[in-house]
Amino acid sequence: MTWIRKKRKYSRPRKAFDMKRIEQENEMLKIYGLKSKREIWKADSEIGRIRNQAKELIGEDSEKQERLLEKLKKMGFQVNTIADVLALNKENWLRRRLQSILIMKKGVKPKQARQLIAHKHVAVDGKKVNIPSFIVSVENENKIQIIQKTKEMQEGKAE
Repeated sequence: MTWIRKKRKYSRPRKAFDMKRIEQENEMLKIYGLKSKREIWKADSEIGRIRNQAKELIGEDSEKQERLLEKLKKMGFQVNTIADVLALNKENWLRRRLQSILIMKKGVKPKQARQLIAHKHVAVDGKKVNIPSFIVSVENENKIQIIQKTKEMQEGKAE
């Protein structure tokens, strides 16, 4: 059996001890209820990939540009031109996560939102999701439900 090493989906900051960056990241950790700074770095990498796609499409025909814009609009980003895509930042990505949408729409505390998701108490479009970093599309944004366990279900498990 051959082992395939997974490639990292993020890159660490170049300067390890940049106080301004560290303070900004600590503030984002509190606002979005993130587990570690690695999640911020992953969001930054994803936005970087999207920006690189947009840069490659600057010289291309408008059909390919429109496909990218439509894809991003479905994901929930407010973009109308390639310039808007290039202006995206990691906070735009963090706002589209399931955990952040639970905080904004359902009024749940940041750490509580993460716990609800991890314990499979959240359903998106009728399917249980246990990944806090799940990117919620615009069409699924209103289909998020918090699943409450009833006493009958709990008593059924006890028997």
